[in-house]
Amino acid sequence: MTVDDETPGTAASTSALWSPQRRSFTLGLILVITLAAFEAMGIGTALPTIVREWDAEQWYSWPFTIFMAASAIGTVVAGRISDRRGPAVPLLAAMPTFAAGLVLAGIAPGMTALLVARALQGLGAGAQIVALYVLIARVYPERDRPAAFGALSAAWVVPALVGPLIAGALTEHVGWRWVFLGLAPLMVVGALLLVPSVRRLGAGGGSDGPASPRLPLAALGAAGGAVGLNWGAQQVSGSGSVTWPVLLAGAAGLLLLVPSLRVLLPRGTGTARPGIPAMVFSRGLLAGVFFAAQAFVPLTLSVVHGYSPTAAGIPLTVGSLGWSVGALWQSRRPEVRRELVVTAALVLVAVAVAGLVLIAPARGPAWVVFLLWSIGGAGMGIGIASTSVRVLSLSEPGQRGFHSSALQISDMLGQALLVGLGGVVVAALAGPGSPTRGVVVLNLVLAAMALLGALRVHRSGRAGG
Repeated sequence: MTVDDETPGTAASTSALWSPQRRSFTLGLILVITLAAFEAMGIGTALPTIVREWDAEQWYSWPFTIFMAASAIGTVVAGRISDRRGPAVPLLAAMPTFAAGLVLAGIAPGMTALLVARALQGLGAGAQIVALYVLIARVYPERDRPAAFGALSAAWVVPALVGPLIAGALTEHVGWRWVFLGLAPLMVVGALLLVPSVRRLGAGGGSDGPASPRLPLAALGAAGGAVGLNWGAQQVSGSGSVTWPVLLAGAAGLLLLVPSLRVLLPRGTGTARPGIPAMVFSRGLLAGVFFAAQAFVPLTLSVVHGYSPTAAGIPLTVGSLGWSVGALWQSRRPEVRRELVVTAALVLVAVAVAGLVLIAPARGPAWVVFLLWSIGGAGMGIGIASTSVRVLSLSEPGQRGFHSSALQISDMLGQALLVGLGGVVVAALAGPGSPTRGVVVLNLVLAAMALLGALRVHRSGRAGG
């Protein structure tokens, strides 16, 4: 009997994440995600030094853009392979690919090699997370999956707290290359911890899955759309203005995304149809609203309230801690209906984002951002984990890869779309030397979107029984 056959009433289904038969997988899962989180935190810290060393400031946004595009492709391909051949193949390919990207980045002689390295890292990261989602469904019984996703969120805590500090110290005292090279051996350790469970439970699947001939082209379309939107958002955030190249890039991105999303997302996602579509819809909305608002928190604190760069970034750390608390809370409430939890998550994020209006004026109480972003982070913690738990519980074994990739695509594109929208709104409405007016409008719009989404998901949950 496999885990998929267990029911909540059996002794096996009540075993904890750290039971002897699952301990190795749990350790490997946390280690691999922790390393990916350290890399995500480290690149942002090291990149200014990298581009300055190579005199390549004009390429600053491209390592992020290439990573996102490659991640979209890796996500979709891994989901497809997981459904047809099981998650072992994509996971065992993803981890060395990610590690190879780390090594190549560490020895890169110039920006071209670094971009190739970032593409490898993106492919590996995208494939890795989807394969791990599918394995979570196989390794843990349903009642333990909230705790498994809580552990995933907890794996980001230490990197969020000390990752930038460690990366900064390495960059300053040892060299930026060790930000990448130092992680590669640890990725091997994580792989070795996962191999026993992967070999035992990673085979299987066998379903042809949905829309198989069109998935590769749709993945490329999503990648191209992500490039256009993310590049445009980076340009607007950097220059504070909207130019014709930015508009053309955004339009091209949307033209590529619209037909791609019809293939990559479950039918009914756009209307939050009850069940899996509502959860995929919620994932993109949560990520988009939260990160679009967060993108302008440091800007508001530094420009309007005179915070130093270090102090302006502290609310982001507070948000990460709140995220972990929220994920822990939902892990201890496996019996609560997930649609209700996701609805509450959207409301919490809406409250936090709307509250940011208070800090937008110079006379506003800037300190309140610490309370607000802990609330917003908690909402993300309970919401992101709960969408994953609910989607896996509703998915047939042969479609878990497709639905897990849909969650990731929705998350990524929700961020790309709304961060891009945020850049346009703030740039268009900002007053002389102050982003206050643009930030106020943006936060009100984002909060309204989250509240409307909460209402829709609540109705979908009731309609779905």
